[in-house]
Amino acid sequence: MEVIRGYANIRPRHRGCAVTIGNFDGVHHGHRLLISHLVAKGRELGVPTMLITFEPTPREFFRGNAVPARLTRFREKAVLLQETGIDYLLCFPFNQRTRHQAAEWLCEHFLRELLAVRYIVVGDDFRFGEGRKGDYAMLKAAGDRLGYGVSHLGTLTFDLERVSSSRIRQALADGNLRQAEQLLGRPYSISGHVVYGRQLGRQLGAPTANIRLQRYRAALVGVYAVTVHGLDQPFNGVANIGVRPTVDGKVPLLEAHLFDFSGDIYGRLLTVTFRRKLREERAFASIAELQVQIKKDLEEARSWFAAGAPDDA
Repeated sequence: MEVIRGYANIRPRHRGCAVTIGNFDGVHHGHRLLISHLVAKGRELGVPTMLITFEPTPREFFRGNAVPARLTRFREKAVLLQETGIDYLLCFPFNQRTRHQAAEWLCEHFLRELLAVRYIVVGDDFRFGEGRKGDYAMLKAAGDRLGYGVSHLGTLTFDLERVSSSRIRQALADGNLRQAEQLLGRPYSISGHVVYGRQLGRQLGAPTANIRLQRYRAALVGVYAVTVHGLDQPFNGVANIGVRPTVDGKVPLLEAHLFDFSGDIYGRLLTVTFRRKLREERAFASIAELQVQIKKDLEEARSWFAAGAPDDA
């Protein structure tokens, strides 16, 4: 899959694709259903496939810090999309210019003249253009007039409710990792590079690999039993994700303690998979009290993994 960033990097080989447009946060079951339809249509037409998305997301642009937490950062999303068979991932900056583009501009100039699309499929809630004035009916009418195919996919449901990124966020916020996994089609994870921290974990008897959450708030907060990938083998452990109130933390951080591991892993790209919620993050009256709780967390997680990680999360 080739990643294309911005208008300036569109080349002649990128024209004439079957495309879809959206945020695709989490790349969940509903997204994968739409993408599989797109890939099949591309094969039927004998053309490459392209997924178009935005950074930051439109919701982030308009709502700033009040935006709901992302399930996946762009890099994580790109890794997941790589698995789907998409040929091109086209990422545009969402800015003042983008927000003021008329819906007609997308239908006529962007899709027809710039990309010469052969076919586009969107979700049934797709809206576009300034003020979200564009909808499927407008897109379909434009496609009929300008010569590209247009279709949409209905909503995928699970337990009689729509599969959506917001529903997954709620499941994670509730500590319902099993439901989040069912909606995503995989256990929830966060990836990032290990950075230098304050060495507090080492002082507390549980050295940690620290991963900054960068620009987005975490979709889950608390202490979890986790499995960490990205080293020579997977390691189980315990992770805290949050602001660490007992030690006056201010910036959200993911800290993972790996069982039976020692070594220098600064700069390594790790993927932390959340397996079971142990407790909420909270402030303790003293460092000594925090140390006692950390020991309990480690023992509980070890016992859970030793029991075969029973499916009770």
